[in-house]
Amino acid sequence: MTEIASLGKFGLIEHLTNDLKIQNSSTIRAFGDDAAVLNHDGRTLISNRLFLEGIHFDLTYFALKFLGYKTTIACLSDIYAMNGQPKQLLVSIGISKRFSVEDIDELFMGVEYACERHGVDIVSVNTTASLTGLSLSLSSVGEVEKDSAVYRNTAKVTDLICISGDLGAAYMGLQLLEREKAVHTGEKDFTPDFAGKEYLLERQLKPEARKDILELLAKNNIRPTSMINIVDGLASELLHICKQSQVGCSIYEERIPIDYQTAMMAEQFNMNLSTVALNGGDDYELLFTVPLAMHEKIQSIEGVRLIGHLTSQDEGVNLIARDGTQISLQAQGWTATAENSNE
Repeated sequence: MTEIASLGKFGLIEHLTNDLKIQNSSTIRAFGDDAAVLNHDGRTLISNRLFLEGIHFDLTYFALKFLGYKTTIACLSDIYAMNGQPKQLLVSIGISKRFSVEDIDELFMGVEYACERHGVDIVSVNTTASLTGLSLSLSSVGEVEKDSAVYRNTAKVTDLICISGDLGAAYMGLQLLEREKAVHTGEKDFTPDFAGKEYLLERQLKPEARKDILELLAKNNIRPTSMINIVDGLASELLHICKQSQVGCSIYEERIPIDYQTAMMAEQFNMNLSTVALNGGDDYELLFTVPLAMHEKIQSIEGVRLIGHLTSQDEGVNLIARDGTQISLQAQGWTATAENSNE
């Protein structure tokens, strides 16, 4: 018997889908990117995500409305990562006996709010009993103009590597919440000290999908050569693009954008700041590449940071440290199939 943990999250997905054959001409792309691409008088994008209590979220500190919002944003972000626009959402909820109608109302309030903000219709809702706590399965459906979908396997050598926003804040927000949970274990009434750390908590509990970045790119006539949603950490997502596009890369430690609160919390927890930014995950920012000729134009776009460039595959996937040392990047981001996982 082969343990799932021996394959890991992405190894298991590859194992399940490696030998599947496409049977319909309307299926343009099924696996390997943030969403599937279908052809129904245009291009349809579909993405599905599953969230399990005790694996992906902890209701000790996760208000149900924030959980509904975050899980919806996670699903919609996959559509944006394909250069598309989300249009519909399908929701399935597994509910244990400890939850009331009012609890599910609160959860669904968060789902509705996220959909309202992004102009998305909820077109299907399904519920079932659960023996293991709360679970959510969300499917987003989107649209992209013909020939405008952006994949992970179309990046080219010399392309520039860009990211939106900043990295590591969501992970440090999680560490802060876990610390307060541990400190106050067994206490019925307590007031955690989150003063000055609001940004970290917002990034963990109420992240945003970067629709605004796609709008800025379109306004500047920039179409990425590849793109991916940063969910499992920058290093992991870079490896996906490089593997599927058969390229290498060099990114520069000093160029990785990190918020001040993230830096301060990493110091308090005695964590390496670059490790947090590279492997923390849950950022829901966009990692994308553009042609070298776009250098000046991409640097003028607010909220986008140029962090490196693509190289030939035999040069590997590397981080150039502040002292000039070249370090080979490994995927160390969170995986739900790892042993003793508690996120």
